[in-house]
Amino acid sequence: MILPLLRWVPEPGPTARYRRRVEQLDRGNAARGWVADAVRRVAADANRSADTHLLAFPLPFDWGIDLYLKDESVHPTGSLKHRLARSLFLYGLCNGWITEGTTIVEASSGSTAVSEAYFARMLGLPFVAVIPATTSPEKIELIEFAGGRCHLVEDASRVYDEARTLAGKLGGHFMDQFTYAERATDWRGNNNIAESIFEQLALERHPIPEWIVVGAGTGGTSATIGRFLRYRQHPTRLAVVDVENSAFYQGWVDDDAEHTVCAGSRIEGIGRPRVEPSFLPGVVDRMMRVPDAASIAAMRAAATLLGRRVGGSTGTNLCGAFALIAELRAAGRTGSVVTLLCDSGDRYAGTYYDDDWLAAQHLDPAPYLATVERFLATGHWREP
Repeated sequence: MILPLLRWVPEPGPTARYRRRVEQLDRGNAARGWVADAVRRVAADANRSADTHLLAFPLPFDWGIDLYLKDESVHPTGSLKHRLARSLFLYGLCNGWITEGTTIVEASSGSTAVSEAYFARMLGLPFVAVIPATTSPEKIELIEFAGGRCHLVEDASRVYDEARTLAGKLGGHFMDQFTYAERATDWRGNNNIAESIFEQLALERHPIPEWIVVGAGTGGTSATIGRFLRYRQHPTRLAVVDVENSAFYQGWVDDDAEHTVCAGSRIEGIGRPRVEPSFLPGVVDRMMRVPDAASIAAMRAAATLLGRRVGGSTGTNLCGAFALIAELRAAGRTGSVVTLLCDSGDRYAGTYYDDDWLAAQHLDPAPYLATVERFLATGHWREP
């Protein structure tokens, strides 16, 4: 049997689309040098920064329970969000989303924008923060001081769409902290906040905490800590505190990732109108809802005890920690609890530390301040 000869057909020449793609990749390769230097500069910023302190909160020693505050206010940009901003920039750079001249756009409640403006200026990139109009003037000043530009939105639930639209108009990159927070940080190690906490507790009388308490803003911090606890096989449980006008608590209770609320959070940095994509409910052992007035009361009490102002989200964290400590005492147990000092209260001189502002917001911390004082004296916690 004679097989027919195979006919050779030459491949068609490259299409215009193919040539454009090759040219685009060539330009990308030419920019690799800038990206490599940008990654080095961001990593160098971390390398020359000391780790944040783990402060012992004053509780009676004979309770047998220790409370620690991871002081994130000492970062160069003054808040927990410095870690997130660094991770987001490295993620964007290594994914090829950020190159020389890229305009960075972020939807933020304030602190993330301050930190991202810092890194954008370090790399010589324009930065625009899309923030709720209710953001404190102190934070707006910090964003602008760091070289960023503020784009205020009256409806807090619109910051996502507005930021995405603005990035498109500017030909820039929308950082989208609420989507990428949980994946931009290596939760297995690499000096994440969870690893740091356990290293700093190593010589304490209760080195493995009973609870770690954090708030939910993007969901990235709780995702990092919750994953780390499981990865390292620690028995420590994770509690997430939520605030009024926020979707996380009810979304977790109802197992509803689509849950939303209409109003915006009054406690900056935590609380969101929707359950954010970075929030991982499966790593959370307990959710707790804290009234805004209670957050303010605990914040002010902590400022007196620590001799320095702390922010409202730190007050929220402390309310959760105090309630859990009271439960441990009632059960006759000892151990340690860790939470976060998220940022300095100096950013809120015109809001949380201003009685007239609180009155205008219909917030009365007095009853909750009595609850906090009773807890500090007796170890009992019961909200009014």
